[in-house]
Amino acid sequence: MIKLITSGVVAYISTSIDYLIILMLIFGQVKTPKQRLSVYLGDFFGTSILVAAALFFAFVLKFIPAEWVLGLLGLIPIYMGLRLFIKGEDDDGEAVVAKRMSTNSNLVVNVILITVATCGADNIGIYVPFFTQLQAAEIGVVLITFFVMLTLFCFIGYSIVKLPFIAAVLERFGRWITASVYTLLGLYILWESGTFAKLLSFLA
Repeated sequence: MIKLITSGVVAYISTSIDYLIILMLIFGQVKTPKQRLSVYLGDFFGTSILVAAALFFAFVLKFIPAEWVLGLLGLIPIYMGLRLFIKGEDDDGEAVVAKRMSTNSNLVVNVILITVATCGADNIGIYVPFFTQLQAAEIGVVLITFFVMLTLFCFIGYSIVKLPFIAAVLERFGRWITASVYTLLGLYILWESGTFAKLLSFLA
């Protein structure tokens, strides 16, 4: 159970380190408790959409009988991590936030759109390989873990507004932290699924 929860925490953090900066930018523009609740709800619903999409793709891929073949999906987060090391982020999160927050539409809807736009590819790319390694009961535990981590990250994102030094550190090193966790998570998936062992057996 501890290993499962730890894996869920690592998977969530790997996709959310950079998103802390986005949360900081959003919370910096809201003033009232009601608006802060709207940000939280928007983050919750936006993340839920991405998790649901990842679960759907993972469910479809579960029909592949050989577990080691599913383990090859671990190459996706490895690729994402190496790309992040070399090229950096492709999207401009600050621009997305500025564009959406300047509109007069519902704050919850704005945050949902910001979450999906800035986290969509990364979240699905990381969560699909991760979910394919889990049983149904384990997925339930991971979803609860994600909910707790989402709540914690919203609190941290709000707190960072008051601590610009921490925000500066995340801005500077968030890319490297995220890239490292992506790569390590991909290697873990390859190892846990037996893909490494299977590939080595082909060479023997």
